[in-house]
Amino acid sequence: MIHAQDTALTEEQRLMRRSCRAFVDDLVTPFIRTNWKREWDMDPDGRLPDAILEGADRIGIRTLGVPEADGGVELEPDTEVRTFALIAEEIARGDSGLADKLVQNWKVSILLRELAPSHLARIWFERLTTDPKFLLAHCLTEPRGASDRWLPYNVPEAAMQTRAVRKGDHWVINGRKQFISNGYDAGLYVVYANTDPAVGMLQGTSSFLVPRGTPGLTVAKCNETLGCRFMNNGELVFDDCRVPADHLLVENDALGKAGVYFRAGKIIQAAKNLGVGVACFERTADYVQNYVQGGRILIKHQAVALRLADMATRITAVRALVERAAQAVDEGHPDMDVLCNMAKVYASEEIMKVAQHALELHGGNGAMLEFGIEKLFRDAAIFLHMDATVDVSRMKIIKTMFPATAGKYAGPEN
Repeated sequence: MIHAQDTALTEEQRLMRRSCRAFVDDLVTPFIRTNWKREWDMDPDGRLPDAILEGADRIGIRTLGVPEADGGVELEPDTEVRTFALIAEEIARGDSGLADKLVQNWKVSILLRELAPSHLARIWFERLTTDPKFLLAHCLTEPRGASDRWLPYNVPEAAMQTRAVRKGDHWVINGRKQFISNGYDAGLYVVYANTDPAVGMLQGTSSFLVPRGTPGLTVAKCNETLGCRFMNNGELVFDDCRVPADHLLVENDALGKAGVYFRAGKIIQAAKNLGVGVACFERTADYVQNYVQGGRILIKHQAVALRLADMATRITAVRALVERAAQAVDEGHPDMDVLCNMAKVYASEEIMKVAQHALELHGGNGAMLEFGIEKLFRDAAIFLHMDATVDVSRMKIIKTMFPATAGKYAGPEN
């Protein structure tokens, strides 16, 4: 019951899920369980072995969304977001950090596919499809502004601190980005910057393609996160970083055009969270049916059975909302934006409760690093503020539902 039902899946989805599940069970989970100390290696380059990304590449899940003509795995357009969600869940069941590492490639590939000049899209799709270790990153968050900008703070005062100015046949970028998924080791960055300080954020933000190694771009550090540690979150500095004029992806309307990224991203985020919940349930169900306490296996204690039932119920409810939201995006339904944010909020909070049950039902073992349950708890905690905090997401839900009357959350102080 806690897994997606085969009868609701297309043949393509069934085959992809089967491959992903085998990849997770045969390669990812054994690595994570055997090498639990690697997560805490302070050398980010030494955490995840190349064999994991190479394995993902072999089964075709590293380049989802890349056109088949460019060497990628093209999904059925009518069910693309639902397929993204299905695969993200399966990978996160093995490790949410790995899932995040991969889904950044999927989401940025959508932007390249939909918005990039064809000659540049071909170049970067070739790099992505020929190098199993090649990663993409989306650079929006800054030290002085993140999800709070989306309330919306559509005033000049809330514009991106990162600025880009056209000088001849180049754009010159200055600023800083932080908390960037894949930021430490990506090969190509989609960077958002203010290009018109006289107007609101939604009218004056542009996006650019910035390759790693571009003069003026510095990868300042890898952020040491609480969870999802096999995705190397990074901080970037742009100091007179010059990119050719054709590396402009979208001028001034970048945030509006990025809806193709953000909607799928919300669904994938909730689906990754769901995968962590499924892992919590599977590990806990196995444990309580085999561990003896008080003279009987744990599941025969009523309090334990009640908690396990609660975990299953929460997971099933999250799945139903994620599937509905994903279908809405695939179909372009008018409610897709509000459903995306609802799915993100609900998954974040309900799976956190599932992880708490898992931790407590494992007793003292749940707190032991080598046992692996505390890792799932930490990974679940991260989702409360990934891809917008839950409070900001709630405000966006109300803004979408009641645009004429919902409060405005930013503007000049009186």
